[in-house]
Amino acid sequence: MVEVRKQKTASKKKSFYEVEAPLTAQKIHLYGSSLEEFDGRIITLDLTRSLRGRSLELKMRVNLVNGKLKATPIIAVLVGSYIRRMMRRGIDYVEDSFEIDCRDSVSKIKPFLITRNRVSRAVRNALRINAKKYIEGHVKIRTAKEIFSDIITGKLQKGMSARLKKIYPLALCEIRMFEIRRVKEEKREEEEKNE
Repeated sequence: MVEVRKQKTASKKKSFYEVEAPLTAQKIHLYGSSLEEFDGRIITLDLTRSLRGRSLELKMRVNLVNGKLKATPIIAVLVGSYIRRMMRRGIDYVEDSFEIDCRDSVSKIKPFLITRNRVSRAVRNALRINAKKYIEGHVKIRTAKEIFSDIITGKLQKGMSARLKKIYPLALCEIRMFEIRRVKEEKREEEEKNE
């Protein structure tokens, strides 16, 4: 009778690896056996505490660049429970969804507005159209990274709210979702040269 022995595979010791995320103040550490296993992985950050109650989730793709893990944002989403908490009786909401060209990518954006009282369809339509015009003007001259930064800090929302309150006062003016759909070819080639 021949005895077959199982060979012990040498398992690598797991440890924590730090991820650089330039847009957030949070420190991110991933637990694993090697840097390579995190390349291309998507992580979700909850920014509610740092934004004082505004429930924003940021999804980031982790890339291995020159032996370091770097996270780049791909989508920012307002949590549904936050929007439901803002809804009241006797108000109207306006939402829209459209693709838009940034300087370095094509993105999808969804603004979300809540009025203080019930309004007519004409007023809701005027709010929707003017919100789209403002966002297009703001986004066209900025990169996706700058837009993520503006959404996290609230700069885009404040500017849009100031513009739209001339039409009708708003109780809430938010970007419900901002997602990078595809990176433009020139920008991709430029990134490959830099690496």
